[in-house]
Amino acid sequence: MIKQAQVTDESTEVAAEFIFGHHATVEALKGTTEINKVWLQTGLNDKIRNEVMSLAKKRGLIIQETPKSKLDELTNNQNHQGVVLSVAAYSYASIDDLFAKAETAGEAPFFLILDSIEDPHNLGSILRTADAAGVHGIIIPKRRAVQLTNVVAKTSTGAIEHVPVARVTNLVQTVEKLKERGLWVFGTDMDGKDYRQWDAVLPTALIIGNEGKGIAPLLKKTVDEMLTIPMVGHVQSLNASVAASLLIYQGFNSRHKL
Repeated sequence: MIKQAQVTDESTEVAAEFIFGHHATVEALKGTTEINKVWLQTGLNDKIRNEVMSLAKKRGLIIQETPKSKLDELTNNQNHQGVVLSVAAYSYASIDDLFAKAETAGEAPFFLILDSIEDPHNLGSILRTADAAGVHGIIIPKRRAVQLTNVVAKTSTGAIEHVPVARVTNLVQTVEKLKERGLWVFGTDMDGKDYRQWDAVLPTALIIGNEGKGIAPLLKKTVDEMLTIPMVGHVQSLNASVAASLLIYQGFNSRHKL
């Protein structure tokens, strides 16, 4: 059972969850996530067991060995690989945290804005690509979109620990504030500039639209320029995480020219 924890500050609102799977749990143990308990499957592979035990002991965490059936129950029979963390919460960053990460890296901000992404696997995959390409943070809406969950954490294979995610009430207002702080905002549309010509070297925010509806009309009006991914096959649309990956890496390439 997943319990929801309610707090008043939306920038740090949290939801109690489980993190599971080898890579996701190791990254959580190395990171700053508040962890209540470590569950290890009895008879777990020595290499994984020793790695998890070592990291957990360094943090002074409670470790409990338990049968596989218990871990199956905790994770609703998902692939936990013998390791489950009971975590107090997933915390959200603030917009200022995203700017701070870019400043620490000595780089112009590169943010993603996800407009009502609903599939947790898409969000997890986008987090993974964002981490690989050095994106400084992701912004999601508070309502009508997937939040940070155990499935997102699992799919991200630990990237959730490294890419700050800010949650806001109104994406249109947030974009306007980002533009006031010097960011150029780009969106995706069937009619737009070929994404291969896109240069993201300046402070940039890239909007990825909903899986079925794309970018909401009001949000689309805030965009400085639209980008399109040319397609010559019979299928004229891409999965949201696939499209995001192509665009993220075009941004990366423009910032790291050979």
